[in-house]
This record gives sequence, structure tokens and C-alpha cells, in this order.
Amino acid sequence: MSTAIAEAWSRVGQWLEANAPEILENLAGPASDAEFAAREKALGVSLPNDFKAAYRIHNGQHRDIPGLTELGQLLPLKRVVEEWKVWKELLDTGDFAGATSEPDPGIGNVWWSPRWIPFTSDGGGNHLCIDLEPASGGNVGQVITMWHDDPHRELVAPSFGAWLAQLAADLETGKLVYSERHGGVIRADFA
Repeated sequence: MSTAIAEAWSRVGQWLEANAPEILENLAGPASDAEFAAREKALGVSLPNDFKAAYRIHNGQHRDIPGLTELGQLLPLKRVVEEWKVWKELLDTGDFAGATSEPDPGIGNVWWSPRWIPFTSDGGGNHLCIDLEPASGGNVGQVITMWHDDPHRELVAPSFGAWLAQLAADLETGKLVYSERHGGVIRADFA
């Protein structure tokens, strides 16, 4: 297991224990190697090592609320596949034919790619995704936004490990706060 990933989870856990113990209780235990194999087969991809290291500590959250991220729930692997299948079906039925996005540099100019793996959900069709098919200048495994009704695709972090470390830092510095009224962690300026 990556020590950087374990350290980031430890920092997140310490903050949750002090500020939002209900979210800490909502984190699932580790994902097994068998579960990774099954989910990777269903997705048709190999998940990045830093993502797997993080999910070997916490396989997402048990329930949607309270959400760990400003984009809601950290999805368990089973839900990662379920959400991905929703988008894949829309792609396969032609819902995105001719649709383009407004991507940051390094992100493909498509509405959705089957190599974008959602790992958060706000319940309304918006996600953070691991991008396994970046455009020129991007990084395989970078974290991007995927909005169901907005064409902007933002580069959030160069990797899942960097995203998790930033989550820990944003909690510790007060950029993100817990809001019972909003059902989880949100940006402080929205609280």
C-alpha cells in the first residue's frame, strides 16, 4: 500500500473524527482483490494503482448521505460500475452523438468517454471521474469533473492520490467544511 495514500486517509480520518464522525462511520472497509478483479472486468479497464491503494483502505461510503466530498458520496466499487453503466448505455444508444464538451487542456473533447470512471456522485448525474483516456498533455489517471448538463470538463488533480491529498488539505485548512444542512462536506463559501 502506498504510504502517501495511507497518510492522506489518516489525515481525512482525523478531521472527520473531530468534525464529522457520522461520515467517518459511513466509510466502508477495504475492497478485496476479488472485487477489484470483478469490477475491472466489468469496466474493461485496469484501475490506477493509487486508486486501488485508497480503496484497499476505504471502499467508498455505505450510504449517499452524508457525503465525503463536495460532489457527494465517495462511491463504493459496486456503485462505480453502476454509475459507469448508466453513462455507457447513454453513449451506446446515441444520446451523445455530435455532443462535445468544453474541456480544460489535457481532457478529451467528448461529452463522456467509457474510459472516464466515476468515483463520486451527487445523486444528480454529476461526478468526479478518473480519466483513463486523456488528451495530449494530460495524465492517465487524472481526476476530472463530469457534469450531466454542463459541457465544462475541469481538470481537478493530476492523479487520484493527488486528489485525496488535496481533499485532506482542504478539510484541514477550512476550504471544505461539514454542513449537516447540505448533507455532507461542502466548500466553506457555500456553507
